[in-house]
Amino acid sequence: MNWISFGDFLEMGGYGLYVWGSLGMCAAVVVAELMVIRFRRRLLAQEAGDERATEEHTA
Repeated sequence: MNWISFGDFLEMGGYGLYVWGSLGMCAAVVVAELMVIRFRRRLLAQEAGDERATEEHTA
């Protein structure tokens, strides 16, 4: 597709709302997934650290 101006590019032939909305939602899902992974990794690291601390005290 050829666009004459940047506004035409953003409009996407009348489908800009759907195109940019879907891209925005995909980006939001990817960011949310990364945040969940980071949270779970920290939680697991804390749990592993707690187990190591209790093992050191009992040994």
